Amino acid sequence: MSSARRASLRTLLRPGAGVLIPGAANALAARIAEAAGFEAVILTGAGLANTFLGVPDLGLTSVTEVADNVAAMHEAVSIPIIADGDTGFGNALNLRRTVRVFERAGADAIQLEDQVFPKRCGHFEGKQVVSRAEMVQKVKAAVDARRGELLILARTDARAMEGLDAALERAAAYLEAGADLIFVEAPQSTEELAAIPRGLKAVHLCNMVYGGRTPLLPREQLASMGYAGIFYANAALQASMLAMQKVLGHLKAHGSLEGAGELLVSFDDRQKIVDYDAHKDLERRYTGA
Repeated sequence: MSSARRASLRTLLRPGAGVLIPGAANALAARIAEAAGFEAVILTGAGLANTFLGVPDLGLTSVTEVADNVAAMHEAVSIPIIADGDTGFGNALNLRRTVRVFERAGADAIQLEDQVFPKRCGHFEGKQVVSRAEMVQKVKAAVDARRGELLILARTDARAMEGLDAALERAAAYLEAGADLIFVEAPQSTEELAAIPRGLKAVHLCNMVYGGRTPLLPREQLASMGYAGIFYANAALQASMLAMQKVLGHLKAHGSLEGAGELLVSFDDRQKIVDYDAHKDLERRYTGA
């Protein structure tokens, strides 16, 4: 199944396709994304840190914690999964293990970035990047470590510290080192967004972050620029956080959920989302219950 998913992802991500790829912080979010018709998801590292640990995106999750969530997501959906591997959780040797672990867990692509470990959110202040030469070796290590058709997505965060031209030079070096996909994080204008795929022939992805440093452009415009995929890495997470604040605020203020029905999915719809009927059928088959 993973082989078919990886082939599907490779086919989907072609220059100019503008595939919308929402972030999913867990298997439930991935189910909702698949049901909505999306063709791929990204297990967002920031979303996992926020939901699983209740902490900011500062490199605080471990490789096994992320891999466990990849595995759960892989079981829950049939669409391809891009797993956020941060910096590979250390040097090139750590990164080799991360690639193997994520591949076994069911990831169809792994995103690896050139920040110093521990990393921080790409739209935070105070980022630092490793040397271009070090990251080139890490990309080569990732390519050598994979056993199947796992796609390597090389991300550079150098725009914030070194400027766009230097970020594009890094991206070109990572592409030459064997990366399948390229992601220049946090461009700061429409002109910069357009310059990235124009300046480097590659399969490019970008990230639309509500409240972040990059302008929010429509899919059609980003596709016309040449982007293969468009991450909305934390849109679902931000929406769910707002919904939880609203419904729990209502409950605290009123002592009941009366009048809050529009904030809640119904009990029956909740069971549909997690595929209750299919699990009940399995229970009947094996237990007769």
